[in-house]
Amino acid sequence: MSATIIDGKAIAQSLRGKIAAATADLKTRHGLVPGLAVVLAGNDPASEVYVRSKSKAVVEAGMQSFDHKLPRDVTQAELMALVARLNADKNVHGILVQLPLPKQIDSTAVLNAIDPAKDVDGFHPVNVGRLATGLPALAPCTPLGSVRLAKSVHSSLSGMDAVVIGRSNIVGKPLVQLLLAENATVTIAHSKTKNLADVCRRADLLFAAVGRPEMVRGNWIKPGATVIDVGINRVPGDAGKTKLVGDVAFTEAKDVAGAITPVPGGVGPMTIACVILNTLRAACAGAGVPEPDV
Repeated sequence: MSATIIDGKAIAQSLRGKIAAATADLKTRHGLVPGLAVVLAGNDPASEVYVRSKSKAVVEAGMQSFDHKLPRDVTQAELMALVARLNADKNVHGILVQLPLPKQIDSTAVLNAIDPAKDVDGFHPVNVGRLATGLPALAPCTPLGSVRLAKSVHSSLSGMDAVVIGRSNIVGKPLVQLLLAENATVTIAHSKTKNLADVCRRADLLFAAVGRPEMVRGNWIKPGATVIDVGINRVPGDAGKTKLVGDVAFTEAKDVAGAITPVPGGVGPMTIACVILNTLRAACAGAGVPEPDV
């Protein structure tokens, strides 16, 4: 029997609608309008598309969007000065510096200069530490969206056997922390894991975030498992064109899994929705008002 396809676009649209309603209520009750500043340095085509999508989502949610496009030859000092100004701007509740940055920029220094309370990407060491120790934190958006997609299938993840393939600081490691917070039993696997296919076969929840096209085959998946494919890989397609595929061999996997995300249309839309969600949370925390349940 074919798997249920988890519609990330529809789930993200529903979340964005709830965020917009909460934002309108925040403005009415407290006169507070959340604001997100997005910083783009250079002209990377993929980054430009992504930033436009984020800015559009911010405006549609009723928030303020502050876009800062910098030239590719921007200096470290100029970028750090901009981050300092945004940290001090009371109208800006979230700051997102789009990666990758030009080669002359120390990305770690820039990300660490962002006020942790405005770090809607969840990359600052303070937020990483708070997440790992179970304290309230702004969590990275792709892992946050991935867990919400899993919970669209299972109302509770408690006690489920979850396997995460990938140990990056952006996805794999924070995803483990979020799953532990849901009381899942978590295994983190990677390129050095022995008998990786066997490890995957025991998972009730399988999260693929390794960055290798269609690495996870259908026979790696436990029958009926929920598969969340975080990978986005561009590979050769028909007629000399390219196409997007995930880290999971979708055609094989959908005949084994109970539920699975497609690529595109799965995790990607949720990442943008969770950027807006983190902006809302940051605004509420900064103003000392209760965070809405969305």
